[in-house]
Amino acid sequence: MKEFLEEINSYYPLSAETVEALINICTEEKFSKNDLLQEAGTAARYYYFIKSGLVGYYTVDEQGDSVYKIFFEEKSFAASTAAVIKDKPSDFNIVALEDCSVIKYPAKAFRELINRYHDLALFQIHYLEKNWVVKKEPLEISLKHETAKRRYLQLLQNKHLHDRLKQHHIASYLGITPTQLSRIKKEIN
Repeated sequence: MKEFLEEINSYYPLSAETVEALINICTEEKFSKNDLLQEAGTAARYYYFIKSGLVGYYTVDEQGDSVYKIFFEEKSFAASTAAVIKDKPSDFNIVALEDCSVIKYPAKAFRELINRYHDLALFQIHYLEKNWVVKKEPLEISLKHETAKRRYLQLLQNKHLHDRLKQHHIASYLGITPTQLSRIKKEIN
C-alpha cells in the first residue's frame, strides 16, 4: 500500500483517519497478461492503482479491431472513469498487457469516502484536474492536428512505455496500421 498512498499524497496529503478508511476498502489483486480488468458493456465498479505491470484502455471499432486510447504504467490510476461517473456500462475494456499487481477499490465505496473526507475529495479534484484536463487536453488536440509521425515521436519521449508496447498496440494508439508504423520508423531511422 506504500506506493499507493505515496501517489495519492503527491496530489493531496491525506489524514491518518482518511488513510485508514481508504485502506479498509482496498484489496490487492493480480492479473495475468491478457486478463480483462474491465470488460466493455459491463458496469464499471472499480478503480485500480497499478503497482506493477502495464494495462491498456481500448475499445473495438466496427471492423473488430482494438483501438487503444491510453496506457497505464506503474503508479497510475486506471478505471473507466466516465462509466463510473455516469453509472453506465463501460464502452472500454481495460486489459493487462503484462502480468499486473493492482490495488483495487470499489467506486461506490470510494464515492462514499469522498463525501465523508474532505482531504480525499481534494485528492480526487487534484487528480482529475491534472490527468483529465491538463494531461488529456494536449493528447486530444494532438489526435486532431498532429500527424501519426509526430504523435509517434511524442510517444518515443516516454521510452520506458514505448519499449514495453507491442507494435500493434502502438499502431492502434496512433490510429494507423502496423505497416504504416513500420514506414514511419524507417523514416525516423
